[in-house]
Amino acid sequence: MTLTVVAECLAAPGQEDRLRTALEAMIEPSLDEPGCLAYRPYADPNDPARMAVVEEWTDEQALTDHFATAHFRHVKEVLEQVLAEPMTIRKLVAAPGE
Repeated sequence: MTLTVVAECLAAPGQEDRLRTALEAMIEPSLDEPGCLAYRPYADPNDPARMAVVEEWTDEQALTDHFATAHFRHVKEVLEQVLAEPMTIRKLVAAPGE
């Protein structure tokens, strides 16, 4: 069963561009990882400080491996500098019967 992840971010005032750049820089290396099926950042059209990344992984282990990569560790450091609050990560699986 695949695992869908929704990571929600709120940029600190004036850090919106740095947040967008950091999340966009994660697309290619994440998609190159074994187990990554989808990785796409989204911006809130009503609030440029709010962004979310929707990811799909083959399983929990693939996500765990993602968190251990150099590119994730780097973006985590950047996010610590640009976010107004900690990132919210939701892990979702298909509802029963789907």
